[in-house]
Amino acid sequence: MENYFNYYTEIEEYFWQKRGASLLVSTLDWAVIESWQKAGVPLEVVLKGIDRAFEHYDSAKRGRPIKSLLYCVDAVAQVAEEAKEAAAGRASDAPAAPRPAPFGPGEIAAFFRANASALRETAGRSDAGSLAAPLLEIADALEALAGQPATETTANLEGLERQLSVFEEKLQAALTQAASTEELLALRREVERALAPYRRRMKAEQLVLIEKQFLQKKLLERYRLPRLSLFYLPAAALPTAEEGS
Repeated sequence: MENYFNYYTEIEEYFWQKRGASLLVSTLDWAVIESWQKAGVPLEVVLKGIDRAFEHYDSAKRGRPIKSLLYCVDAVAQVAEEAKEAAAGRASDAPAAPRPAPFGPGEIAAFFRANASALRETAGRSDAGSLAAPLLEIADALEALAGQPATETTANLEGLERQLSVFEEKLQAALTQAASTEELLALRREVERALAPYRRRMKAEQLVLIEKQFLQKKLLERYRLPRLSLFYLPAAALPTAEEGS
């Protein structure tokens, strides 16, 4: 398994470079990136797909630049399929070179404790309601992980990420249950409008995954809750403008 714990920022920055200007990545674009990560699309495949999308897009002729990663979904899918076919045609007996851990145990423990604190803060809000119990349960689990010996914390990042995926699934289930029918319908209408121009060249499974990630991100934003995956640790570790000054 190849873990790219800078997956999101790498894609975001590469997209900026291809556009030639910085652009705030939308919630829907982040949902697209997460759909690639969840599907196990390697980072280099995504970047190659973005390259191909820009190569085939004539900005001068169309009168506008590419503004969304949604336009790159089809090209990334094509490159991913080509990569699978190429991999099927070759075999290697050479063992993979060991990779150093991308984070130190102190960084991981601090990330867990910060997320646990955010969960507890939301659980203590007057409008938390039924969310309080699952938020506190997940916060306790994160603090327990943070308290493990350093060797246990970093020995198996793949296994650790699986545990965090379970926590995120529990969190998303609780958020969906707490949301009103009206709120969920409004979010679905919002993502359907945004996806409308791209639906014809996207597969049904791609649409379903992007819609799911979009809804999850919006619900997290509503309660100001963090993502728990280690894929979000690099962004969380970046200093703010005030800290860096």
